[in-house]
Amino acid sequence: MIKTVPKSLKKTLVKHKVKTLFARLQAQNPHPVTELVYHSTFELLVAVILSAQATDISVNKATIKLFKVANTPEQLLNLGEASLKTFINSIGLFNSKAKHIIAMCQQLLEQHDGLVSSNRLALEALPGVGRKTANVVLNTAFGEPTLAVDTHIFRVAKRLSLATGDTVLAVEQQLLKNIPKEYWHNAHHWLILHGRYVCKARKPLCDTCILNDLCVSAFLMH
Repeated sequence: MIKTVPKSLKKTLVKHKVKTLFARLQAQNPHPVTELVYHSTFELLVAVILSAQATDISVNKATIKLFKVANTPEQLLNLGEASLKTFINSIGLFNSKAKHIIAMCQQLLEQHDGLVSSNRLALEALPGVGRKTANVVLNTAFGEPTLAVDTHIFRVAKRLSLATGDTVLAVEQQLLKNIPKEYWHNAHHWLILHGRYVCKARKPLCDTCILNDLCVSAFLMH
């Protein structure tokens, strides 16, 4: 049974412990990458839109077939919303995602010559693209030091006392403030992978976690 961390312990880690934490994650996985399969910035954008409230595995199963048929804004637009749905209907919220992707393709062609911009405002203006999606694309495709806070990162950040915020934006801002700059670029991938495979929502693997001596929550999980 996972217990709630006492309010008295809801403080962020001191700087030297944060540095130790990320140094360990770096040593374990020096070059972390997304588990979404893509071969262009546009494919990444589509995959990230599809990944909202879905697993990377389910997205990859759909896009491996989709991208063989259509993997550019023009091709997806020509494919059409109805046909797109047949490729992605195994993914949650596929109806709204198909609608957003088609509209996004049209906007890319009309306003950006079919190219995915590295400008945050331009990205967030696209249908189906919010701050989290923009952060993933900026980080993964363009090397920007951004942090896309999903459910895994939100959970891990709170458990490790890297952030105490109650909203996604608050946690993102606290992470950027508390994580040393040299780790910013890879922090997103380290935290999401840690949450996916070690610091799971249920039955986290505290006993074998390389961070358990730095984690107050590890002593409250059982």
